[in-house]
Amino acid sequence: MKHRPTIRPELRQWILDTTRAGHGVPQVLALMKQHGYDAASSRRMVAEVLKIPLMALTATQATAGRRPRHPVGPQVDAAGHPITISLGVESPTLRLLQGILSDDECSELIALARPRLKRALTVSTDGGAEQHEARTGEGMFFALGETALIERIEQRIAALVDMPVIHGEGLQVLHYLPGQEYQPHVDWFDPSQPGHARVTAQGGQRVASVVMYLNTPEAGGGTGFPAINLEVTALQGSAVYFAYEEGDHASLHAGLPVLRGEKWIATKWLRERPYRLPQPS
Repeated sequence: MKHRPTIRPELRQWILDTTRAGHGVPQVLALMKQHGYDAASSRRMVAEVLKIPLMALTATQATAGRRPRHPVGPQVDAAGHPITISLGVESPTLRLLQGILSDDECSELIALARPRLKRALTVSTDGGAEQHEARTGEGMFFALGETALIERIEQRIAALVDMPVIHGEGLQVLHYLPGQEYQPHVDWFDPSQPGHARVTAQGGQRVASVVMYLNTPEAGGGTGFPAINLEVTALQGSAVYFAYEEGDHASLHAGLPVLRGEKWIATKWLRERPYRLPQPS
């Protein structure tokens, strides 16, 4: 008779819940290792709970460094939503996306975000968050899947770049008034900064950004890419997608000052590994 490992009910339920949430077996095994479970016992327990041949798990190794699939073509289908690609640049990898959001979705995002706005922060050198003169305006974050609308947009972006929803940070909405801006910066985390280990501990390095425009400012408020002399006009429902690697300065970009009116955007940052995972008991 084959020996079956003894598994506490709480751990059994955690394994089931985590895999049902879309996390792969390598991620489950990696988390168990982080929490003190030895590799052999973890494989046996996961195999038992998920009814997977142990031999298959013995050959499994955790994957890291996942990269997005860059959308190509004049039009793509993202979870049943048609998106037009009006411009493609290869260095840096950049796409202009028309129709990523409907007018109603833009208006609903603004309405949901408005009462929760606070002064926008930047990542500090120690990995925390701080106010910085380079970034003015207000912002807020939604939790993953917080509402049906947020979940729908997250699924759309995941389908667009062929990366699981769990590789994305929570959707951030930002609001800028005349004169406010975000000066040139990169979105990847600088490994020379003391907070690098802290900000990459969950999810690893950022690998791509999607900036979605929720309204059309009266003047100004676009996104500038100085390395390639490109300025993206902020148009309601459109977006700019760009991917990068650590140390890539071609992806330097800026939220240009609003000259008249106001500017609303929603930003999604993508990570090389799942950004947040439930913790085993």
